[in-house]
Amino acid sequence: MFTYIHGITWERVSREAPFGEVWEGLKEMIADVPVLAAHNSRFDERVLRAGCVSAGIEAPEQRFVCTVQIARKTWGIYPTNLPSVCSRLGIDLNHHEALSDAEACAQIVIRASNFSEARP
Repeated sequence: MFTYIHGITWERVSREAPFGEVWEGLKEMIADVPVLAAHNSRFDERVLRAGCVSAGIEAPEQRFVCTVQIARKTWGIYPTNLPSVCSRLGIDLNHHEALSDAEACAQIVIRASNFSEARP
């Protein structure tokens, strides 16, 4: 339905492992991560939890942090779509490419943390 946004087609994913199998490997990767970050995190959290319910597996326990809210509160950035935030902060972004979006969110969290620590 949203192929026009992210370019992910049924042909690209139809032969891939189901979510439940993929999640098992990802779950191990994030086991020691205190928080999960996403841009508009409520959406991503709902999708992840729905995927877990659908696959009959346990959802992650970590809380989500929203990089939209971080950008607004830390730097007063508006508009707060991911390309705008990245442009303002000088973060490289290939928008709607999953790894690039994830790395950008990580950079926003890291920079906000460093910014907060540097403020008197």
